[in-house]
Amino acid sequence: MSLRESILAALNARLSALPATNLRGEVLPERVPAEGLLILRDGEPGEPEVTLSPLIYHYQHRAEIEAVVRGTDRDAAFDMLIASIGMALAADRTLGGLCDWVEAKAPQPVDLPVEGAASLKAAVIPVVLHYSTTDPLG
Repeated sequence: MSLRESILAALNARLSALPATNLRGEVLPERVPAEGLLILRDGEPGEPEVTLSPLIYHYQHRAEIEAVVRGTDRDAAFDMLIASIGMALAADRTLGGLCDWVEAKAPQPVDLPVEGAASLKAAVIPVVLHYSTTDPLG
């Protein structure tokens, strides 16, 4: 398994421990579970900075977490879900030593109307994964 995939799998495992349903790379399901929904998107590694001798690629990989809640108290549920993501990331900023640093950016929540049902509250949370590797494909 590549370092990139190992880091994304470790991030996904950390999200799986939260009280929301967790998916990776899936489409938004028709129904959002009552406890909320998190979808991890692999994102883009971007252009690395390169150091020579030895050759090392330094990435600031931008993954994304889509967070979605529903219900009558969406604001409080959304706040609790976002806070739990922050605590999960702060508990181990290196994901078990796989990367140098994990940093979430502030979400920009939106209310999504749903025909015939209560609206959803959702946001995309950018997560920057800082890591270095000797192989851009590994």
